[in-house]
Amino acid sequence: MILLLLIGSVSIVSSYEYDTNGYVFFCLCMGRFGNQADHLLGSMSFAKQLNRTLIVSPFRTYKNVPFSEWFKFEELQKYHRVISAEDFMKFIAPKSWKENERIGFCWSYEPNKECKLKDGNPMENFWTELGVERFTRSVNFILSFYDYEQWRIQYPASKYPVLSFRGAPASYPVQKQDRINQKYLVWSNKIDEESQDLIKKYFDDEKFVGIHLRNGIDWLNACRDIEQYDTYMSSPQCLDGTNKKLNRNICFPSNDLILEKLEDVLVNKLNRTIRNVYIATDKNPMMKEIKSYFDKKNLKLNLVHHDPWLPVIDLAILTKSEFFIGNCVSSFTAFVVRDKILKSGSYEFWGHCCFINSFDESLMQ
Repeated sequence: MILLLLIGSVSIVSSYEYDTNGYVFFCLCMGRFGNQADHLLGSMSFAKQLNRTLIVSPFRTYKNVPFSEWFKFEELQKYHRVISAEDFMKFIAPKSWKENERIGFCWSYEPNKECKLKDGNPMENFWTELGVERFTRSVNFILSFYDYEQWRIQYPASKYPVLSFRGAPASYPVQKQDRINQKYLVWSNKIDEESQDLIKKYFDDEKFVGIHLRNGIDWLNACRDIEQYDTYMSSPQCLDGTNKKLNRNICFPSNDLILEKLEDVLVNKLNRTIRNVYIATDKNPMMKEIKSYFDKKNLKLNLVHHDPWLPVIDLAILTKSEFFIGNCVSSFTAFVVRDKILKSGSYEFWGHCCFINSFDESLMQ
């Protein structure tokens, strides 16, 4: 059925029909892009398992960024029924999710505690920018997001047509079985073209090695007591299925370790065939240290630290690298690694072996 909305003298035609199976809506508000991507992948599974339409949240920077600015929406549609948050609020909400019908869901052991979906930053701005001024009542739950059957039983679409969460209905880091959902995150033409133009500008379309360095003071503090954890942030991506324990070298490698690992890749694994290196970092790109080290090895490198305003440009470039070295604990690195796994690309982690260059389904399921 075609829905026709009249706004002033302008007619807007929408092909969206109300989904009686219900919807899943949430604030994609945890941390920066890497964390948000992890949450999105898990939320995709949640919506599909409940057979509800996924309302695709915008990413959150200092403002809401619609999904389609960074990724192709048509690729996401191949996974399950989806609608952008912007289109949901424009075409579905005015009639089927009115302001006095909006229920907020929060995880809490306290059943009578008020669920304040719009309290704090970025939650308040996230919802306000989408046109959601308030939630009229709330529900507190303690169900696991992976207990799909109980979600269907306790919160049927007939009574709760829109499950709107304070945070994503998914765990962090992304669960192993949800990693494969990244195959549906395909860069938008805008991001793809910008990243390809930069590769042309800096490397003349030649092959390059991409590296990700986390060495800011916040990361130093995050890694300070790393040995006390069995898993930490995105560490399952390199420690699952191994007997290796978390240590400082994996989380915050020394400059010497970074230089040695880069040498191993460029000299031993790539046989000096690639001399272009793209560096993404939150703080220190180590340009001087890398140049000095490899000059002594008689290997002249073309080092690039573009430092784009949008970190996703770094990510798009890193996914196109011939070989990638990243930080096992970082969700930023994890995004690139999942892409490499899906495309049988080559990657390693600082402070951790080993060379991987083939698709391993066990790493995604």
